[in-house]
Formats: sequence, C-alpha cells, structure tokens
Amino acid sequence: MGEERDAFLEWTRTRLREAEIALHNGDAGPRYAIWSRREPVSVMGAWKSVVGYEDVSALFHKLAETFSDCTSYEHEIVAVDVVGDAAYTVGYERTQASVDGEPRRYVLRATQVYRREDGEWKVAHRHADTLETDQT
Repeated sequence: MGEERDAFLEWTRTRLREAEIALHNGDAGPRYAIWSRREPVSVMGAWKSVVGYEDVSALFHKLAETFSDCTSYEHEIVAVDVVGDAAYTVGYERTQASVDGEPRRYVLRATQVYRREDGEWKVAHRHADTLETDQT
C-alpha cells in the first residue's frame, strides 16, 4: 500500500499540479487530460457546480478564459488514501493568478476523488470552497 500511495502522491505533485498551473494560465488542455470521461463526473466548485462530463468540460473552458498570469500555485494535501483503483485527496490550494485580468490571491479547501482508468489516475469529482481568510 505504501508504494501505491507514494506513486499516487507523485502523480499529484507532477501531472495534477501541472494541469492546475496550466488552467490558471488560461490553458484547460492539461486539466481535460487528467479528468475522467466516464460518468459520473462532477464539480461542486467554489464558483460553479456542474454534473456530467459535457458540463464539466464546458466549465473548464470557461475557467480557462477567466484565468491568466499564474504566479504561484501550491497544493497542500492534508489527507490522502488509495484503495485499489480509487483515491482521494483533501487539502488547501493556494493560488496567485489574475481573474478577469485582476491579480488575485486566494485559498480553496479542496477535496477530490480519483479513479484509475486503463492504468492512469483520473479525477472524477472535485469539491472546493473559498476561504475568506487563511484559516490553515
């Protein structure tokens, strides 16, 4: 189990992190690549909630249009587990990027559910909300 968990955490530190930075720089492509296309998929987001791949895909496109100039993104994972082909993370995402052209700094509490599909991790669900102050 330790090796599975370590390999999953390495994936979060590389592919997941790279996808989030790309999204915050206006490119949704890497995020599309790590998300499942197999239903159910869902986002209960800080700004909008959607269910179903078609709506999730549209949301990512809209978010990419909103974000630019990411200067910092850190994902502090405070809880993680891997059980077979399923995993989850709970943590804080600290981001500095422009939103609609205005520089912003914010912290999200984020929980994600992942499933392994054809040997690769894919995100199947995301729930995030904005902290009004850095309570971490």
